[in-house]
Amino acid sequence: MDALLTALADPARWRLVSLLAEHPRSVGVLAQLAEARQPQTTKHLQTLERAGVVVSQRSGQRRIYALRAAPLRDLAAALNLLAHTADSADTADTAEGQGPAGTRATYDRYGLSLRAERMAAEGDGWADGRTFGFERALAGSPEVVWRHLTESALLARWWAPEDLRVSELVFEARPGGRVVLEYRDAEDADGSDGVVGRAEGAVDDVRPGERLAYQLSPLLPDGATAFTSHVTLDLRPTPTGTHLDVGYRISDSTTDSADFVAGVEIGFGQSLDKLAAALAATSRDNDTRSTK
Repeated sequence: MDALLTALADPARWRLVSLLAEHPRSVGVLAQLAEARQPQTTKHLQTLERAGVVVSQRSGQRRIYALRAAPLRDLAAALNLLAHTADSADTADTAEGQGPAGTRATYDRYGLSLRAERMAAEGDGWADGRTFGFERALAGSPEVVWRHLTESALLARWWAPEDLRVSELVFEARPGGRVVLEYRDAEDADGSDGVVGRAEGAVDDVRPGERLAYQLSPLLPDGATAFTSHVTLDLRPTPTGTHLDVGYRISDSTTDSADFVAGVEIGFGQSLDKLAAALAATSRDNDTRSTK
């Protein structure tokens, strides 16, 4: 398969394959139709023959080449399998709550946001005052939810967007307490691929079971602050668990913060979805134990 892909990747060879798909032809005729020199055409045909996509035989003074359809059908089947795998992954993501078209839709959505924010970032302060709002209905009492918002071991289960994992986390749940969040690619098991993102900040307000507020600043590759986020999380008990209301406001934005701002709505939303899933799993486990 590798040899076939390499052979077909050259535009000149692809042109020859297209001509041979019509019917067998001699080297001379192929060179004329492809508007190429005959020695170059011969070399291309020899490459295609080594890859198994064409065959040849001598007929008098001419060498006639013909296309083999089987390798192309095998390649088409392999490409169709890749496309099916991609479609299946998106379908699975949709079933798990990733959105109407799964991770590819998220990728495309982020791309649109990225282009828009980069165009808007014309100077420092360009995104100051930008706000985002999030709401989630969560399983578990406000006390249980509070633990997931403030205890590092539980925070690490959800406080990163999809496909990322928390690699360092500090959350001191007291006014003035230190906050550090660092994450890497979820599939980067040994950490060799480097840090994807890091943010540092401090806790502003702590009212256990009711309200949590903190500031967090994503860091640029040189260690400078991209912007400062001011986040408030308000908890309210409901008959089925807890209603979480999140406010997110940006200040101190720099020109280089566009890529970070573009990911706020998607990334923070994904993190909250992971929080909801973690709490739902905890609730199911508790229900299972209580019925035994």
